[in-house]
Amino acid sequence: MSTHELYTIPAELSTWDVEMAGSTRFTWEYDDGRDRMLALYQKGKDKQWDSVKRIDWGLEVDPYDVLGIPDQSIAIYDTPLWHRMDEKQRKEVRRHGASWQFSQFLHGEQGAMICSARIVESVPDLDSKFYAATQTMDEARHAETYARFLQEKVGIAYPINKYLKSLLDDTLSDSRWDMPYLGMQVLIEGLALAAFGVMRDITTKPLPKQILAYVMQDEARHVAFGRMALRDYYKNLTEAERREREDFVIEGCYLMRDRLRGVEQWENLGLSPQEVKDAMRAVDESQYLRLFRSLLFSRIVPCVKDIGLWSERLQKAYADMGVLDMAGQNLDTLMRQDEDIADKLDAERFATEQEARAEEVSATISLGAGDPPPEH
Repeated sequence: MSTHELYTIPAELSTWDVEMAGSTRFTWEYDDGRDRMLALYQKGKDKQWDSVKRIDWGLEVDPYDVLGIPDQSIAIYDTPLWHRMDEKQRKEVRRHGASWQFSQFLHGEQGAMICSARIVESVPDLDSKFYAATQTMDEARHAETYARFLQEKVGIAYPINKYLKSLLDDTLSDSRWDMPYLGMQVLIEGLALAAFGVMRDITTKPLPKQILAYVMQDEARHVAFGRMALRDYYKNLTEAERREREDFVIEGCYLMRDRLRGVEQWENLGLSPQEVKDAMRAVDESQYLRLFRSLLFSRIVPCVKDIGLWSERLQKAYADMGVLDMAGQNLDTLMRQDEDIADKLDAERFATEQEARAEEVSATISLGAGDPPPEH
């Protein structure tokens, strides 16, 4: 089935062409490079995985309860609009909410794949080119995984949100080599990583938990890559150059905040224009979603501070968004947790498979000896 048949609303074009500027840079310096970057590159090679084999696609998913979380997480829960709906309409609200979220993850991963390929092309350092090449493969795997999840388990999809599209356009059309790092590794990946983390931690369903945990294990390296490269480079910026990057970050963060409102999912549920307005008011006033939006900046704000973009003007913008206190988050601790959770899932799954295999072998031996199979 064509993905276009899954879209709830028409996608504008089958392809989106972004005019890119800037130089493709070759380097003839093949010495070892920076130890930290090469260690990250080695880790990127070691941690490659196959989504067909690592993820248990045989697990069932209820498309009307994708994450298995309480309805209290839905913005319109317990509002007059919610009470006017019957159970069939509420099921569609749940399905479309999950579809919209995972669709934006999918489009963001394709954007990340293209941005990381752009970094390979434009970054001047060979060690950065090496690592970005492994990230390009990671992002291809993530896009493959989310596309399969939407196609096989959810059954509907949404086109790219206009705010995400705008930030990708700004990121890819800028001629400066560091902007794909800043737009993708810090802003888009940082927000996605936090969103994945919240959903990974609250879902009670094993398949989305696997997907989110395994993708996050890769993304933790990607954000570390962006931090490492930009922290070194931004030490030497002029005041004017630093201000330009801060303007980009401020505008990008407002775009990411507005992206989270997801107006298109409400417009597509057959609601009246007034009901759509009521739904968006509930989105803006929801205490749960306010907390969710705040948590989504838990990776971006400390990363922006870490790379050296931390003027009073930028801090004021974060205070206006209500996320300035996220600057105190420890990124290294969060990244270690992301890796540990994925490794633990692997260990638990391997232990279960080994136990099932041992029982199968024992039963086969018993049958061969004429003994009754062991009781469970």
